[in-house]
Amino acid sequence: MSPKMVKESVIRLMTRLALKHGAVNLSQGFPNECPPAKIRLALAHAVLSGNVSSSNEASRLSHATEKDLSDSIVSVLTEASDETPGIGALTDELNQYSPPMGRADARRAVSAYYDRLYDYDISEDNITLTLGATEAVATALRTICCPGDKVVIFEPFHEIYPSQCGIFYLDPLYVTMHASVDEGSWSYDYGELKDAIVNSKTKALILNTPHNPTGKVFSHEELKAIVDLCIENDVYIITDEIYEHMTYPDDNNTPREHILIPKEFPEAAGRTLICNSLGKSASATGWRLGWCLHPPHLSDLYRGVHDQMVCMAPHAMQFASMAYFTLPRDYFEKELRVRYQSRVSMLAEALDEVGFGIIHPEGAYYLFADYRGVSQLRDLTPMDAAMYLMHEVGVAVVPGDNFYGKAIDEGKKYLRFAACRSMADIATAIERLRANLSASES
Repeated sequence: MSPKMVKESVIRLMTRLALKHGAVNLSQGFPNECPPAKIRLALAHAVLSGNVSSSNEASRLSHATEKDLSDSIVSVLTEASDETPGIGALTDELNQYSPPMGRADARRAVSAYYDRLYDYDISEDNITLTLGATEAVATALRTICCPGDKVVIFEPFHEIYPSQCGIFYLDPLYVTMHASVDEGSWSYDYGELKDAIVNSKTKALILNTPHNPTGKVFSHEELKAIVDLCIENDVYIITDEIYEHMTYPDDNNTPREHILIPKEFPEAAGRTLICNSLGKSASATGWRLGWCLHPPHLSDLYRGVHDQMVCMAPHAMQFASMAYFTLPRDYFEKELRVRYQSRVSMLAEALDEVGFGIIHPEGAYYLFADYRGVSQLRDLTPMDAAMYLMHEVGVAVVPGDNFYGKAIDEGKKYLRFAACRSMADIATAIERLRANLSASES
């Protein structure tokens, strides 16, 4: 695939059009609510003071209350002391370059996060802080692959994966997932996956779970099949785990859990690169603070590629991320699940009422909806259907064929809705959908 095939993001195009036309933006998957106050205060302290306040900042931020952090900012602004450098401090650390791989204390905070939430031990020496998960995945691809190599991608996919392949002259091999309305799930064909992985030029597989745009959470059985095939054929696994904390119970109310591959399948640890970000879980997509857990034998090369591509992740955000990694377990294991599950359910109910075909997501916060049952949309192309919603309904979405590279016809019946906006925005979108759309008569 040539870089000439790389195009502007359709998702971000729809966001710009939403702003232009005053539509509720359910296209691009970014929240419009604030990050937790604690991490915002930590960032403000970093930017204003430019300096650390103790020899163990992760511990300090973990135990600090919001009032403690607010008081420290006031002190920076008004009461400089030996313990708290003022705004006129002669030296500055946190607004300057950090080491390319990231602050050591922030990387230790990532390590402690995985130990606390997954009981998984990873050395800070095998963690790199990145410019979001986007750069983490791109650097992983360039670390593992050479021009002409092939990369397995499940479709529907996030548009960034084939674009990054194009930038690095890599060829995507698509494995198509199919929807089963009766079973209420998405699944792939094992034979198709095997054919893609056994290709002699296949070097990597990208795995996004929970999955964008379908909401699929890959099961233990499915992951075991992927791991076994990759080990047998010397293929690396690159995971994109930005929705790790957004998994929802099944029909029996049994919790679904995100599975960390190198923990659950230690035999695959040497060929798995875990890419992640605080952007979605912390409602801080603009911070561009991500990370990658990489096998020891790839650490030097990964960090070299990262250094030459972006130099470093934003230093002040690295510092503030330590407040994120030390948030209470309930924030990750309860609050995020409840927050987005309720919004997804509300929107799904409304879409079903006006004729969309819905498979309820198992995770993440998207609805990949079949629009052929909506009388106003059924004869339109995905882009035309999306533009009808933009202009006539006042809701911005993404055309489904944007998420396919091989089975394009599969995508011609879908629109993607992102249910991550505020409750007020979701309510407005639902009101507009109900007022302007109706189900086709059977």
